[in-house]
Amino acid sequence: MNSTNNLLPANILASLLLCLLLACTAAKAQDYNWSGLNRYAKANRELPSPTKHEKRVVFMGNSITEGWANQRPHFFEDNHYIGRGISGQGTYQFLLRFREDIIKLHPALVVINAGTNDVAENPGPYNEEYTFGNIVSMIELAQANDIKVILTSVLPAAGFFWHPGIKDAADKIAALNRRLARYAKTHKIPYVDYYQEMVSGENRALNPAYTKDGVHPTEEGYLVMEKLIKKAIDKAL
Repeated sequence: MNSTNNLLPANILASLLLCLLLACTAAKAQDYNWSGLNRYAKANRELPSPTKHEKRVVFMGNSITEGWANQRPHFFEDNHYIGRGISGQGTYQFLLRFREDIIKLHPALVVINAGTNDVAENPGPYNEEYTFGNIVSMIELAQANDIKVILTSVLPAAGFFWHPGIKDAADKIAALNRRLARYAKTHKIPYVDYYQEMVSGENRALNPAYTKDGVHPTEEGYLVMEKLIKKAIDKAL
C-alpha cells in the first residue's frame, strides 16, 4: 500500500496548521490578559524614572485599590502615589504582574492590599496557604529589589454579591488577617489594619457607613483608609 495516499493535501494541511497557530495565539493572548500585564503597560512606559530625591510609592491591589485611585484621585496626585489596582484580580495575578507594575517602576515603597478576591474564589477555589504564599513572595521580591513594604489587612466582608454561595467569607478573612499580622510582626514589616477600623456587627461585615455593596469602600471608607495608610507611609519613608 502506498503510504502517500494517507497524506493530507497540502492546502488542507496548511489550513490546519494555520488554525492551530491561531488557536495557540488566542490562548496566549487570553493568558496575557488574565494576568493583567496589558492594563498598565502604556502608563508604565510613559512614567518617567523617579528623580534622585523622589520617594515613589505604588499601591498594589484589586478593585478596592483601583476604585480608590478613581474615587479619590487627589489623594494619589497630591501625595505622588501611584495606583496599580485591577478589578477582579487575586494574588496569583498580582504575583505575575509584580515585576512590570511594581519593580520596574523603581518605587521606594509598595503598599500591598491582597486577598479579597482569593476568598471570593475569583481565581479558583480558595486555599489560604497559596494566597499567603503569593503575598509573601511579593514581599520577598520587593525586598530583594530594595523596595520597602507596607502590608495591609484584607477589608472585612460578610459575603460577596457576585458569589453568594460563599458563606464563610468572614471566617476566612479573619484567619488570613491573623496570619498576615503575625508575619508582619515577625519580619518587622509595617502592617496597616484597615479591618479593625472598618468591621461592623456580629457577621463581621464592612461597616455600612463605608460601603454600598458590602465589599467596596465608598468615599467615606477611603477617608478612613487614607488616615491610616498616610501615617504609615510617612513613618516608613
